Amino acid sequence: MNTTTDHAALSDADKKAQFNFNKLTKWLRHAVGDAINDFNMIEPGDRVMVCLSGGKDSYTMLDILLGLQRSAPIDFSIVAVNLDQKQPGFPGHVLPEYLASLGVEYRIVEEDTYSIVKRVVPDGKTTCGLCSRLRRGILYRVADELGATKIALGHHREDILETLFLNMFHGGKLKAMPPKLVSDDGRHVVIRPLAYCREKDIVRYAEARQFPIIPCNLCGSQPNLQRQVIGDMIADWDKRFPGRVENMFRALQNVVPTHLADTSLYDFVGARADGVAREDGDKAFDSETFSEPNRINILANRPDDVAGCGAD
Repeated sequence: MNTTTDHAALSDADKKAQFNFNKLTKWLRHAVGDAINDFNMIEPGDRVMVCLSGGKDSYTMLDILLGLQRSAPIDFSIVAVNLDQKQPGFPGHVLPEYLASLGVEYRIVEEDTYSIVKRVVPDGKTTCGLCSRLRRGILYRVADELGATKIALGHHREDILETLFLNMFHGGKLKAMPPKLVSDDGRHVVIRPLAYCREKDIVRYAEARQFPIIPCNLCGSQPNLQRQVIGDMIADWDKRFPGRVENMFRALQNVVPTHLADTSLYDFVGARADGVAREDGDKAFDSETFSEPNRINILANRPDDVAGCGAD
């Protein structure tokens, strides 16, 4: 979509599409800005390494961050990094040409992790775990070489919720992807600026911006990928129960350790009735009302295409 087209020359349909795109852009910029502010993701003088895979999420992240860089009240620099994992048929020219056209600083890193993953992981097993670990280690090294102070990954709201359910169903942990974290060696800060963004909005934005999407042939073709199964479950809930996904994500920001069962987070052993009132105490005798959210309230302030002008 050409966002600089003369408005007077547009048809009514084009004007509507332009209006919806502008509203969608504003929504995504606000969501990214809110996440950056809430978690202090980017600070003055930061050098942000934006990890670009060639998928819709990382393209959108780079695009939004470049826009915010021009308007933000703080100065920070951006360097885009792509890891060419030597997957068969990977179009190595696409990202360098795209990034050069933007005039953004970039680096293409060539590492044959594809062969390692295919050699080590048995047939029929998912490759995501090993691939992710190899990729992360390389990106940490490159961040050091580039002097990057933040590493930006393109995970969105649904990615975070999918990880929560994957860990619950298959790992026995109540753990998701945090919007910001420090690496285990304490040397790197990873941020996820799209943490508040809905995948369906990113899909529409990427289509409108006509990004040169590069598919991942390594993981995308795997049968019975559990992340995809859980992703389909969340998407189905989103269609059948408007507001449920919003509530699930809100729950990640509203944790009550006293009402879980982790003895490392709360001293259950030492809990005693001492006659002192407490906010986190048991409210079993208090009445609570649970109801599905009102769809009208959910869609307020959302892009028009979410309310019916576009397909899911």
